[in-house]
Amino acid sequence: MITISVAMVMAAGFGTRMGDLTRDCPKPLLSVAGRCLIDHVLDHVERAGISRAVVNLHYRGDQVRAHLAARRSPKILFSPEHDLLETGGGVVNALPLLGDAPFVTLNADAIWTGDDPVPALQAGWDAKMGALLHLVPRERAIGYTRAGDFFRDDAGRLSRRGDAEIAPLVFTGAQIVRPSAFQDAPKGAFSTNIIWDRLIAEGRLFGIVHPGHWVDVGTPDGLALAEETLA
Repeated sequence: MITISVAMVMAAGFGTRMGDLTRDCPKPLLSVAGRCLIDHVLDHVERAGISRAVVNLHYRGDQVRAHLAARRSPKILFSPEHDLLETGGGVVNALPLLGDAPFVTLNADAIWTGDDPVPALQAGWDAKMGALLHLVPRERAIGYTRAGDFFRDDAGRLSRRGDAEIAPLVFTGAQIVRPSAFQDAPKGAFSTNIIWDRLIAEGRLFGIVHPGHWVDVGTPDGLALAEETLA
């Protein structure tokens, strides 16, 4: 068990798969069950007792900043990106706000049912880990149509799908990761996949499996499925 004091919410992307829905509105502010996507995610952070959240900003970041101005918990800090830095570069840009201890990252476009992801990650963390990913079986990934991401061995270590036709587990967008995993990271924009591949090679990328469902809210269909799931 680990106590996490800060979370990062990834909210900078263009949301291009949403089409016209994100022409004037950033994807984190799209509504599901009467609340913006980013508020659903920040609710998970608040319920876990995490007092600070860093939100990265790029596309229509002024709207995200204005929306979150009224939120009292967790305390929100912003990490603006002049150029979109992708998942890995976004974390590196925010490291001065995230500190030296392991932290949680969550995508702003995910909906979970069942157990909250953050307490589950905290309970599953171990000192030998470089990162611990929150995963869901493909059959419980609502709106997900791709081939899966990872295999997991009996010790919880992860490996890539590689040449396999499918992998049984899908990354839900939540993880605990050490800041040191980003040491000597590439400059500028890059994917967290680069960090994960390093940790796989070191035997330090682990995963836990979510017992509930997860909705991939990346398209208008995914948004409708999230609404239906939470109805």
